Amino acid sequence: MAAGIRDDSPSRHFRFPLHIHISTLFFLLVLMAGGSIAAFSYFRSAEMLERAAGDLLTRISRQTVAETESLLHPVEASVRLLALNAVSDARTLAERRVGLGALREALQATPSVSAYYVGYASGDFFLLMRLADDADRRLVGAPAGAAYLIQSIAGSQGLFIYLDADLHELRADPRPDYRRLYDPRQRGWYIQAQGSLEPVQTAPYLFASTHRLGVTVAHRVASGRAVVGADIRLATLDETLRRQRITPGSLLVLFDATQRVVACTEPGWLLPEAAGGSVERPRVAELTHEGLAALARQAPQSAEGGDQTLSAFDGAGRSWHGAVASLPVQGGQALSLGVAIPDDELLTDARSIRDRAILATLVVILLALPFTYGAARLVSRPIRELAREAAAIRRFDFAGEVVTRSVVREVDDLARDLASMKGSVRRFLDIASVMAEEPDFERLLPRLVDETVGVVGARAGVLYLARDDGDGLDAASVRDADGHSLPLADAPPGPAMASLVPEGERSGVGRAVGDLGGAGLFATLGTSAMAYLAVPLLDRKHDRVGLLVLWFDEAPDRDLVHFVEALSGSAAVSVETRSLIRAQKQLFEAFIQLIAGAIDAKSPYTGGHCARVPELTKMLARAACDATDGPYRNFSLDDEDWEAVHIAAWLHDCGKVTTPEYVVDKATKLEAIHDRIHEIRMRFEVLKRDAEIACWQAVAGGADPGAEQATLAASLAVLDAEFAFVAACNAGGEAMDPADVVRLQRIAARTWLRTLDDRLGVSAEALRRMGPAPALPVREALIGDKPEHRIPRSLEDVIPADNPWGFRLQVPELLYNRGELTNLCIDRGTLTEEDRFKINEHIVQTIRMLSELPFPRHLRAVPEIAGGHHEKMDGSGYPRGLTREQMSPMARMMAIADIFEALTAVDRPYKKGKCLSEAVGIMARMRDAGHIDPELFALFLQSGVYRHYADRFMARACVDEVDVAAMLAPVGADT
Repeated sequence: MAAGIRDDSPSRHFRFPLHIHISTLFFLLVLMAGGSIAAFSYFRSAEMLERAAGDLLTRISRQTVAETESLLHPVEASVRLLALNAVSDARTLAERRVGLGALREALQATPSVSAYYVGYASGDFFLLMRLADDADRRLVGAPAGAAYLIQSIAGSQGLFIYLDADLHELRADPRPDYRRLYDPRQRGWYIQAQGSLEPVQTAPYLFASTHRLGVTVAHRVASGRAVVGADIRLATLDETLRRQRITPGSLLVLFDATQRVVACTEPGWLLPEAAGGSVERPRVAELTHEGLAALARQAPQSAEGGDQTLSAFDGAGRSWHGAVASLPVQGGQALSLGVAIPDDELLTDARSIRDRAILATLVVILLALPFTYGAARLVSRPIRELAREAAAIRRFDFAGEVVTRSVVREVDDLARDLASMKGSVRRFLDIASVMAEEPDFERLLPRLVDETVGVVGARAGVLYLARDDGDGLDAASVRDADGHSLPLADAPPGPAMASLVPEGERSGVGRAVGDLGGAGLFATLGTSAMAYLAVPLLDRKHDRVGLLVLWFDEAPDRDLVHFVEALSGSAAVSVETRSLIRAQKQLFEAFIQLIAGAIDAKSPYTGGHCARVPELTKMLARAACDATDGPYRNFSLDDEDWEAVHIAAWLHDCGKVTTPEYVVDKATKLEAIHDRIHEIRMRFEVLKRDAEIACWQAVAGGADPGAEQATLAASLAVLDAEFAFVAACNAGGEAMDPADVVRLQRIAARTWLRTLDDRLGVSAEALRRMGPAPALPVREALIGDKPEHRIPRSLEDVIPADNPWGFRLQVPELLYNRGELTNLCIDRGTLTEEDRFKINEHIVQTIRMLSELPFPRHLRAVPEIAGGHHEKMDGSGYPRGLTREQMSPMARMMAIADIFEALTAVDRPYKKGKCLSEAVGIMARMRDAGHIDPELFALFLQSGVYRHYADRFMARACVDEVDVAAMLAPVGADT
């Protein structure tokens, strides 16, 4: 796309108004800020919750240890006391039942214990089990109401005794195989207790009495003959872990060093009995809950007593945080506590905080967006206005001032710069428009100086133009700030001004003091010193064609200097262009006058016709423009119309360059390149010689000399008379009488003897026109029309009826007819039909030649104006047969000028010029005959144009008085 031209093609990217961008930016910033706050709050809360969960894990660990120890310590105390009780030393069942009260008190004091028992070194065994519910009773087959169960091995007798709450026996079931199936001395708790003086804790195992999982606290009596034990079911630890849950969905698992589960918050974690009846504790990774299994794989185990770190992992279709902590249970084996917390429960508060932050952000956006949108539109309004101003500038609409202002500094600076640019461009275009509108070079120069001085606020301006020889500058226009022209003599001399601009610089700025070499400009302006700005005018070849010097009271600023520098380029182009146009017009004018002069010089019969017709045409046109009444009161011509009239008038007969001189100058009927009357004279001479020869031959043959001489004298007299008649006919001064034509034809019938070949020495073209060659000698007519006299018309010379110029002419069949008898028999004048057409054809050639010229638009009427001066108002003229209404006023004016000049010309060799009154009288008759425009003829007379022309171009003897009133009246009207 060219510079300065808007590209309306579709944009390749989306574009939105500035207020949309600002609103969107605010929306995104608030959204990002709110999102960041929400995310920060969420992650900080999650971090805090994770830290709290870690702290809580430590607390749970400690609480679990504490609760575990709180379970074990009372049990340890109980087994210590029971080890001192008599039951530990009893030898029979009866003695042992005496200690039931102590055992029941111990069970009641330690709710976590399911049974207390004593294993004796003899293999006996005595156990009191709590039956807390129906499940326990069903497990051991106890009757309803049973609260306790005694399992006894005394000697070889095994017995299960069911007691109520008051220890009353409800039923006793012998168990003969009990002794064989159960030996306390082989149990782990017994063996472990025997090896320690302090109470011991066993690893979790399946109780033999209930087949339930638990641990045993055992203590060896001092004598070593018995071990007191207490069973603690792990279901108690399950309940303890459930109470320690952080969230409802949290999972806690207690396991040993082999990762076998000791306790778990999930019900049914214990594997079902195997086929052999044994129950094995599962490993953590084998638990059915995937969260616990994942915990075993993912969560690291921290050092004992250290801070717990939560790890993230996935399992059971959920995200989890979990950790594993060591439990230092005194007196027991090392245990570990695993905790898994679902993220959706752990981070509930964090997500709630996040959601509230997001909601608050959305509320802020919804509340603030309308205000932001309004503020954005308010802030962007100056930019929208500037965009409209820029669009107007793009459309070259510079009307109005840029009044936009903004609180945004950059926008305000842009508005000021745009206003300055708009003003500069408007001023630049105004000056360029003035330079473009003024076609006249002489008027262009002062207008250029006036406009420049007015725009830049200078006191005066001087425009210098380079001389034609390129040697120096001359002042061409001097103007002051009021638009007044100052004398060129007041301008400082060109050589002094040329030095104001350093070589290679675009301008020169300085201050001048004094009158600069005697010039009177400073004196005229009433000052002794002024600042100047000199800018050279360079053409396309960078040659200096002029210099523009502007004078100021104060030195111009740089912006003004740059503006004038830019303006100087357009001014230089305009000056150069107008100078070239003027030179071309001068050259064209010279060609026009050269052609017209050549036509006038070509034939003395036209004299100065081509030079005088333009003068008379412009006289009549000026009279029409000056008319204040009548049909031409509103007639006017601008400079371009005057140029068209001028060119058409000078070239109205340019087609005569194609007309042969011998046709234009044909003064006798037989004249061609030469006057052929001399050929006929020679034939008469031959006839006279033949008569003399015949006379003397007759005398030599014996005839009477006197009679022969008398006959010869009569014959010669006849021949002389006949030749004189033929010569008179050749002159063409009078109309031919029919009797004369008959006499001429009789004379032409005479014959003469030709003995030489008439084809010798002639051109090939002439040979083609000749007929068959007769045998020599041959007798030929004295005056004849031979075939070679008929010159045919070529196709190029034929004007078709549908020709593009609208010519309507009767074209003769022949180009020329040079038959001797035909030409001598011309009725009036010297021209044949073919000769007259050839002469009239000059106007055809004029129109064709001018139509071929590439005239600019304002000169396109030149062919019509120049080619209409032989047309007649009644349509009987040529070459187009136009009527008055079909002709332009200028064409009708030229017709009158052409006729009047031809009538009054005094430099035609073939006729004498008419006197003024006679010529006007002839034209009056032509008016009445419908040949010339009556309104223009009246203007011709009433304006005095005829008289002004006569005074300038006619001989004074022929300038007589004209009765204008009589001439304006139709012929035959009463005067």
